[in-house]
Amino acid sequence: MSSENSPQSPEQQLRKPRVAVVFGGRSSEHAISVVTAGAVLRSIDRTKYDVLPIGITTDGRWALTADDPERMAIADRALPSVDQIAESTDGAVVLSIDPGNREVVYSEPGSVPKVLGEVDVVFPVLHGPYGEDGTLQGLLELSGVPYVGAGVLASAVGQDKEYMKRVFTSFGLPVGPYLVIRPREWEQGPEGAKGAAARKKITDFAAEHGWPLFVKPARAGSSMGITKVEDASGLDEAIAEAQRHDPKILVESLLRGREIECGVLEFEDGPRASVPAEIPPVTAHDFYDFEAKYIDSATGLVPAPLTEEQTAEVQRLAVEAFEAASCEGLVRADFFLTEDGEFVINEINTLPGFTPISMFPRMWQESGVGYPELIDRLIQAALRRPTGLR
Repeated sequence: MSSENSPQSPEQQLRKPRVAVVFGGRSSEHAISVVTAGAVLRSIDRTKYDVLPIGITTDGRWALTADDPERMAIADRALPSVDQIAESTDGAVVLSIDPGNREVVYSEPGSVPKVLGEVDVVFPVLHGPYGEDGTLQGLLELSGVPYVGAGVLASAVGQDKEYMKRVFTSFGLPVGPYLVIRPREWEQGPEGAKGAAARKKITDFAAEHGWPLFVKPARAGSSMGITKVEDASGLDEAIAEAQRHDPKILVESLLRGREIECGVLEFEDGPRASVPAEIPPVTAHDFYDFEAKYIDSATGLVPAPLTEEQTAEVQRLAVEAFEAASCEGLVRADFFLTEDGEFVINEINTLPGFTPISMFPRMWQESGVGYPELIDRLIQAALRRPTGLR
């Protein structure tokens, strides 16, 4: 059973598949995950699926939550959290790691544990570390529970921007100039001169590729912790901000051009690309940062105003990136269309923003797959796919 899903019992065949929507988590993208879960819960077909919402608090506790999408939205610029909608402050949800038992159990101190029933598939809508990075996927593989999206390796590659770029380069996909500063490099040096070698490494990089540079956490998303640095005087502050999210830092040169995104969805016959979208320059922000994406609701152009040849090329590259990282289910691939007319891949997101106004669903809406159908396709693909080696 650990290598493939067991045949359904007659009882399982008679009931609706049970979907656990898991959201929240320990990363800095906790609130955005809650918002995404609200959108999924609002749109999932309740005539076809039973739904169990499970939130993970910022300290890692799995909690039974209210099935109330309205309480999961951003309201008056205030971000939601799992703690606000958890049914108990100290109750905990436990998923068995016995692949022969898919039951979920809820327990509270001083009470008899309550069996909540079996889960047929998990729909994870976690972003960032401890959810999107292969850790949750590994738990579900051990548990023998099918799940939506990429497996352990692809999730880890998709989360770590350094190794993502290394994989893309090995497959011949074009990436922009970058360098990595590891925690040990930043800590090296005598007292009062820590990080001197790393600063020189960055300034040498800038001398070759020019300022400004983007300093970002290597394993975060939603534009968290990113700073646009105009000169060397801003490096220490930018690195400190990035290290609030991740001790490993990525430094990238500015690529001048247009920001283009493309969605990839796994169909029965393989992955297909959506129409691409364009993120226009955001005049109120230095770049397409967290505030622009989620608070000020800056939106992109769907479809992107590209030629037929450009559209075909970015779709080809998006599918190649999906395959290069061994992805499953879905991916949003982000590119720059440079002033020289070349596409350069910036990154992939294996669990991209997934509200109806997020770019991935909007691109698929324009491609003929509406939001409820998108959710259904992802769940059905997960139910077809075995856990274990594949």
